Amino acid sequence: MKTELERLIELQKTDTKIRKLKKAIDTAEERRAEIEQQFNERASSIHELQEKRKTAREEQAELDKQRITTKTYIELSNRNLQNAQDQKQYEAAMREVDALQKQVSKLETEVLEKMTVVEEVDKVLEERADEVNSLESDREAALKEFDDEIKQNKIEYEAATQKRDEIFVTIPEQKAKVYNRLAQRSRDGLAVAEVVNGSCSACFMSLRPQMQVEINTTDKIITCESCSRILYINPESKVATQES
Repeated sequence: MKTELERLIELQKTDTKIRKLKKAIDTAEERRAEIEQQFNERASSIHELQEKRKTAREEQAELDKQRITTKTYIELSNRNLQNAQDQKQYEAAMREVDALQKQVSKLETEVLEKMTVVEEVDKVLEERADEVNSLESDREAALKEFDDEIKQNKIEYEAATQKRDEIFVTIPEQKAKVYNRLAQRSRDGLAVAEVVNGSCSACFMSLRPQMQVEINTTDKIITCESCSRILYINPESKVATQES
């Protein structure tokens, strides 16, 4: 039959598990939204690249159209140049041809710039091809895994809550009241704390050597002189101490 201390330790471990599970369940909606946001950001970055490529192609097509139109104007200006009747007409036609040729050169440079943008975006999208193709399936898989985890958390929460009730009724009323009072006043819900390296693991206060010996050799209820929590030493630590 378990001692009171063993039952209190088991109760504390169960309560700690319940707190952890409850937090996971209570924050599930927020954490699920974070997962969706991460995938939305990835999808958005891909969409931005695709839109950038689309815009660059449309602008390239418009520039090409302007370049072809301008070349048509050059042909017309060249005919005017050939048909010039005097020096004034000739010089005017020459200026027009020169201006149009400069415009064509500028348009050709801009077309090359747009082509470069398209090539660069194509390269990035090719590198991220696997991500693009699997983005939706990855999203569904991640959300399903998360939903399954929360479902399991709820199952474990119900089981742990039931276990807590079963343990709690076996603890004497006075000890149960002390446990509840300690747990409720603590932010971490700890009423029972393990002794680690000669100190209370809750408040980190070093214990007197005599107290450490007493905790290590008896199953009496001993509390921390600093934080009043019930102290215990892990059975494995006891064995290690005895063997050494």
